[in-house]
Amino acid sequence: MNRLSRRAFAGAAAAALLTGCGGSPAPRATARPAGTHTPGRPPAHPVRAAARSVPVRLLIPAIGVDTPIVRLGLAQDGTVQVPPVTAHDRAGWYRHSPTPGQVGPSVILGHVTVGAYGDGVFRHLDRLRRGDRIEARLENGTSAKFTVTSLRTVAKTDFPTDAVYGDVDRPELRLITCGGPRTGDGYLDNVIVFAALSATGS
Repeated sequence: MNRLSRRAFAGAAAAALLTGCGGSPAPRATARPAGTHTPGRPPAHPVRAAARSVPVRLLIPAIGVDTPIVRLGLAQDGTVQVPPVTAHDRAGWYRHSPTPGQVGPSVILGHVTVGAYGDGVFRHLDRLRRGDRIEARLENGTSAKFTVTSLRTVAKTDFPTDAVYGDVDRPELRLITCGGPRTGDGYLDNVIVFAALSATGS
């Protein structure tokens, strides 16, 4: 993994998700099994990985998402940045992760709500199901298309760091937002979508 070791990447990203989406969560000890779907199988015919190119747009037709993508780095405290809270909410790609279509887990974060502005770009992320399509359009004019393999809702205090950020031998995508019960101005859980590359092209 470039620029950061996998351990540093995983730790920083997990820490960000414990504090993002509007506030720190109350303690939770275990994952929420009711929100867990069975992981999908790898494609019968693996798709060749794409060249590295920064994502500029994300489309998820099943839930009406069509959003520009901003780049996210690290905050001063070493956690991953989250997208800014604005009226025109956008998803954000963590720039120390692979670009969509490269081998490894490419990570895109988004808000479920954006304070006084209302719903966030990932407000319906928990409605995705296995087989739904996701497209990341890249800076070089190509696109990487993914198929959802599973969706999990987990307590923030039991975030599955290895499952989300661990090494994989094929191009995969992770979409992450907040979910579950609200507490104050935050949420207790994270919603995580896992997807595998199904096609590349222009």
